[in-house]
Amino acid sequence: MVGGGPGAFIGAVHRSAAALDGNMDLVAGAFSSDPEKSRRQGKALHLPPDRVYGSYGEMAEEEAERPDGIDAVSIVTPNFLHYDVAKTFIGKGFHIICDKPMTTTLDDAEDLCRRVEANDIVFALTHNYSGYPLVKQARALVEQGRLGDLRKIVVEYPQGWLNRRLEAEGNKQASWRTDPERAGAGALGDIGTHAEHLARYVTGLGLERMCADVGTVVEGRPVDDDASILARFEGGVRGLLHFSQIAAGKENNLRLRVYGTDAGLDWHQEAPHRLTLLTDINSDAPQQVYTHGRASLADSVQPFIRTPQGH
Repeated sequence: MVGGGPGAFIGAVHRSAAALDGNMDLVAGAFSSDPEKSRRQGKALHLPPDRVYGSYGEMAEEEAERPDGIDAVSIVTPNFLHYDVAKTFIGKGFHIICDKPMTTTLDDAEDLCRRVEANDIVFALTHNYSGYPLVKQARALVEQGRLGDLRKIVVEYPQGWLNRRLEAEGNKQASWRTDPERAGAGALGDIGTHAEHLARYVTGLGLERMCADVGTVVEGRPVDDDASILARFEGGVRGLLHFSQIAAGKENNLRLRVYGTDAGLDWHQEAPHRLTLLTDINSDAPQQVYTHGRASLADSVQPFIRTPQGH
């Protein structure tokens, strides 16, 4: 792992997720740009001292030489480091698990794609919300044609945690996420990427055209914290994407709705184990609510169900 040191957020999430199925072991890390913090984190994770590094460059070099070296690296740093860290480990032939966004520029992302293809490795980008079983069920319903021809996609993602300038109050997460040099973008890059990916994952459709209102609401903040997008997806499907980090009182309110000629679907991240199939109100068919853990969920969903119904 690169990143995920003391006070970090997403590193602990990656470590927990990697342990779910018992197929991965954390064996090495460069957890901070501060070597002492990296050593402290390694000790807390019970790693041997010779597998805890003061820099990611040192880690890539040393692990490439070890007969028991790592198979893959999880990159959980602030956004601006993703490209350089990934490039370094790709060059040593390691598979990559990278937190989103992939990079902070299109040129860097395209360069990584070329390097991945040239080195024949796996590059996994962790858009986590598509891991929910009911999101996979939504995708299956679209693929089965249950919605008919798609007409409209609506994704909203309001958060309220940046409703005031936390970055000026010493908040570590707010500090780097609102710094254009380290984050590369504001709300658009931080949570807008999740909204776009969720729509694409469930429907299989990419964006073709858009009209966007992207701006900064909190005075003095150098990145965007609110955005609304009118869009056209492939095939002329209409779209509306709204995301904000200044929506007072909202926690992590990601929601997807997809409407077709025959039915619609509605999924809400704060109630992730429920998916509603919205039947045509002019028909006699009742609405259907899918819940987590049922044998009636699609075959493609079953491998991702780890807990029984209601859990």
